[in-house]
Amino acid sequence: MYLWIKSFHLIFLVTWFAGLFYLPRLFVYHAAATDLPGIERFKIMERKLFNGIMTPSSILALGCGLWLIYLQGDARAKAASWLHLKVGLVAVLVAYHFYLGHLVKLFHDDRNHHNQRYYRWINEFPVLVLVAGVLLAVLKPQIW
Repeated sequence: MYLWIKSFHLIFLVTWFAGLFYLPRLFVYHAAATDLPGIERFKIMERKLFNGIMTPSSILALGCGLWLIYLQGDARAKAASWLHLKVGLVAVLVAYHFYLGHLVKLFHDDRNHHNQRYYRWINEFPVLVLVAGVLLAVLKPQIW
């Protein structure tokens, strides 16, 4: 059972991160768009990506992750410093997810105040979280 949950956790993480990488890229193109049909198309794509793929994937990834922690059962494993850091990274990632949802709403309401460069920068953030999360999960370093 554990390996099935772990497999689904990884699948949902991959789909969530695909959206976390792609949505800011859509924002780059949306911020540069000047034609009304293109702008409206980006609004639809952003909304469908966020609501139809990213949010369900995030919920399922988080649910499977919590289930995995529960199944570990070992108090020592739950107290591991790497797991505390990883949970902290997940909290940061959830906050980033909600921020992207806020940006989707701003674009939808034609209230975007950022240029393409801003979205290019925020597009790099999930890469850092992904690298740190994978290193923590695989290496399981004891930090304190």
